[in-house]
Amino acid sequence: MPPDSADPLYWMRVILASNRGTLMELGISPIVTSGLFMQFFEVGGTTKDKTLFDKAQKLFGMIITIVQATVYVMTGMYGDPWEMGLGISMLIILQLFVAGLIVLLLDELLQKGYGLGSGISLFIATNTCENIAWKAFSPITVNSGRGTEVEGAICALFHLLATRTDKLQALTEAFGRQNLPNVWNLIATGIVFAVVIYFQGWRVDLPIKSNRFRGQVNTYPIRLFYTSNMPIILQSTLVSYLYFISQKLSTNYSGNFLVNLLGTWSDAASDGPAHAYPVGGLCYYLSPVHSFGSILHDPIHAVIYILFMLGSCAFISKKWIEITGSSAKDVARQLREQQMVIRGYRDTSMVTVLNRYIPTAAAFGGLCVGALSVMADLLGAIGSGTGILLAVTTIYQYFEIFVKEQSEVGSLRALLF
Repeated sequence: MPPDSADPLYWMRVILASNRGTLMELGISPIVTSGLFMQFFEVGGTTKDKTLFDKAQKLFGMIITIVQATVYVMTGMYGDPWEMGLGISMLIILQLFVAGLIVLLLDELLQKGYGLGSGISLFIATNTCENIAWKAFSPITVNSGRGTEVEGAICALFHLLATRTDKLQALTEAFGRQNLPNVWNLIATGIVFAVVIYFQGWRVDLPIKSNRFRGQVNTYPIRLFYTSNMPIILQSTLVSYLYFISQKLSTNYSGNFLVNLLGTWSDAASDGPAHAYPVGGLCYYLSPVHSFGSILHDPIHAVIYILFMLGSCAFISKKWIEITGSSAKDVARQLREQQMVIRGYRDTSMVTVLNRYIPTAAAFGGLCVGALSVMADLLGAIGSGTGILLAVTTIYQYFEIFVKEQSEVGSLRALLF
């Protein structure tokens, strides 16, 4: 049984695809940690070296899983380890290790081509979609001080209509209850899904032709979400670590001026898993605004948060293209290597033409990602704005991969038959 204390990792769980007190407690953190650590080592170009590197990364991921599971148990995430005893503690560590091993194997399965996309993105999207589905259809009953209520929004709607004599009041409560998921939260989630999918289709197609094969013409798409969901992932990760550090400092050194300047915390009294939320300091002004009423209550907090989200996502997106080799200069080099040029322009003008679109798409796309995340939080969408953006962009990428593979299979069938 997890303790009733605040979850110190609550703000990171969307990025880690983890759920407190479940077999997915560790989420994808062993995969991400091992991947980041192994990037510091240089690998030779031979197939044998790459195979050994992949095996070493998987072994390191297993070691991290054991270490993290042990740290979770010994730090009291599931109760006092001395009261639980050695046997129960070892069983919990074994459960977390086996679950983490299954996650590693599933990620390896997708990497080897027995599926679509990346395991990490899939786990994050699945975690968000599971959260939305559970809050929509959960049959569990809870007592929030107003009698017995059903947790799931859809189930609560039918339960209230069946048990209340005043149907109008039942509908009002089902659409607007505060402490549990309501129907409006589901509608807002659907609106955000639709808006993100609509923005996914915005792009500029630059016509390119081959210098090697005359008459071969293609297009190079530059999407509005040029850096996909990386701005919101990096921004949320950095802010989550800031929250974690501030929360730990506030617990151990409460009253210190610098610690309070960074953030002061209070336990949440709302539904869902127990967690701490910032009530002062820098972390408070960087925390999400969850309703339009909160804007009227504290407009300074709302303005600072919105400006921070828009500015940080645009800045990270702009810098990300330079770090990952997807800037205008890098794209022009890749096209030259493939002996491709932009139609109507000389080879020397490719960088100039691409610079008109790529930096703008990266910065404005990051700005839109931040704005969509803010909009999702304001509308009260289930799963937080960050989680919904990660889920929608991942699902849309899977849809594109599926359509592409289906078209390739169709072309192959037409060629053979």
